[in-house]
Amino acid sequence: MTFSKDIKKLANKQKGWFIVLSRSGTIIGTYHAPRQQSRHISKSKLADMLMPVGPSAIKYHSWKLENGSVLLFGQKNWTNILLQKVEAETVWKKQQLRLSDPTRKQLGKNGAWVQLINANGNVTAAYGTTNKKHYSYHDLLALRKKQNGDTAVYLDNQTNQALIIGIKQPHALNEWVDSSTKKVRNSIFMVIALLFLLLVWVVFSFAYRFGSPIFAIVKWIEQLSKRLYEPPHDLHGESLFWNKDGRLKGKYRLYKDLIDSLLQLTNMLKQNQLQSRLMAQTREEWISGISHDLKTPLTSISGYAQMLESDAYSWTEKETRAFARTITEKSSYMMTLIEDLTLTYRLKNNALPMAKEKVDITEAVRRTVIHFVNEYDEMHFVFHAPKEAIWTAVDPKWFQRILDNVIANAVKYNPADTTVTVSINAIEQHLLTIRIKDDGNGMDSQTLAQLFNRYYRGTNTSDAGNGTGLGMAITKQLVELHGGSINVKSEPGKGTAVRILLPILP
Repeated sequence: MTFSKDIKKLANKQKGWFIVLSRSGTIIGTYHAPRQQSRHISKSKLADMLMPVGPSAIKYHSWKLENGSVLLFGQKNWTNILLQKVEAETVWKKQQLRLSDPTRKQLGKNGAWVQLINANGNVTAAYGTTNKKHYSYHDLLALRKKQNGDTAVYLDNQTNQALIIGIKQPHALNEWVDSSTKKVRNSIFMVIALLFLLLVWVVFSFAYRFGSPIFAIVKWIEQLSKRLYEPPHDLHGESLFWNKDGRLKGKYRLYKDLIDSLLQLTNMLKQNQLQSRLMAQTREEWISGISHDLKTPLTSISGYAQMLESDAYSWTEKETRAFARTITEKSSYMMTLIEDLTLTYRLKNNALPMAKEKVDITEAVRRTVIHFVNEYDEMHFVFHAPKEAIWTAVDPKWFQRILDNVIANAVKYNPADTTVTVSINAIEQHLLTIRIKDDGNGMDSQTLAQLFNRYYRGTNTSDAGNGTGLGMAITKQLVELHGGSINVKSEPGKGTAVRILLPILP
């Protein structure tokens, strides 16, 4: 912290000193200041320095600087010092000022004046002052507000008289401001010349700082219109807007919000482009899967129909029935596939009517488990449920479809002797949990990630029980239509666990 020669000169003239405090109260600079016991001034200490309780021998003035630090100007409070001396030499009962020679000398050295006034405001004694003989209330207020000097007052409670002392001394800051104003006035012509040069510089700077970024932004928008979803680059292949460390270049910072919005739009369009390509690829796989799943049973139906139609062979009744059974199975599979496709699109477009009823979920799940127990005696089923009924609103038809799909998967894709555990629990009377867990083969992470997607396995459909590959996608959509959620966890060789959450009726 450095002080200019003018400031030092004024401080010396006023017999004062400077202290500069940081935002935290640390002393970062001084000039002629008394030695401090600490390099830090607390807030309470600063308050006592600026607003002391009672007469103080030192007074401070403060200014807040541009960088947030505080400038303190301190000097001896001669008004209070002289007031104490004069008060000790005042004869209150006789309304007289009996000033000693040292006191008179000190008053004169500081340009001070003294007046003694009674309760009515009349001046009864004075030294070194003007011809003021009486003070009104307004005069006292005006005296207090004067900015070209300091005053102090002492009230004698016994005689109800007041002693006023003042020092005609301009404030250091006011003198510095006056000096600075004079310098500015003398340099006005130079300022005008500098302003003209500044105006010329601003014109060229404006063209560079505002024109160049706008052209770059327009180029970016033009690239977006041509489906080039990347920020523009210069001739060297480097970014126009960002430095190598990723920070926005200086001339573009004024347009930061606009550039951020353009970058967000570019990333969104690029992501949409990638999603569009992925959807096109998925659509091709979808069509390929449909073609495969329909072509395979159609080939079987067509083959057996041609065999029955041929005159070259004479089929027995048993063989004819076998052919007819195969044709029926393949036709049923195709019908199921078409119905599942129709159902997925109805679910996707929210076109599936729901007729919800109040159902005892415990009983509904129990009946479903019993059905699978009777159907698949090679599997082991375990059922856990609370004794009391758990009621919720579901569409019985579609809720049954949810249970059938999940339990059927646990049966079809696991070997014999697999244990399938079905359990029901309530969570704080707000949610019910249905868990279907098996200790079978499990699934790898890739299969688990695609479990709820509408895709086709493309496997041999000679076994009508293989399903359409849409079961879990339909299950997820049906669960969500009931206001619930479904979650699957699985590991190869450790089995699969399916958890369904549904709301409970209050």
